[in-house]
Amino acid sequence: MLNYDDNRDFYRMMLNSQVTVTIIDDEVNSTIQATCRDLSATGMAVEMPHPLEIGTAVRVHVESANSSISALDVKGKVVRVGQESDECYLLGINISEID
Repeated sequence: MLNYDDNRDFYRMMLNSQVTVTIIDDEVNSTIQATCRDLSATGMAVEMPHPLEIGTAVRVHVESANSSISALDVKGKVVRVGQESDECYLLGINISEID
């Protein structure tokens, strides 16, 4: 048996990919360039220069590094926000829909 101490239902895939986060709650659909640290079947951790409020609805676009694999577009909500440094916040996003 694998030693799996994390009490999650799905394994996380560690990434360090640039992503585009679009806030779909506001009228202008603001976009923010961010970094996806990890991804699982139900969520992702995204690093960005400023925080978003918990409950904010977002769309996250992850470009594919390989032309034979489609880009990933997901919709979700911010469920966790932590400050890593003055200009670095780590957001937990719960994925609700994969396009």
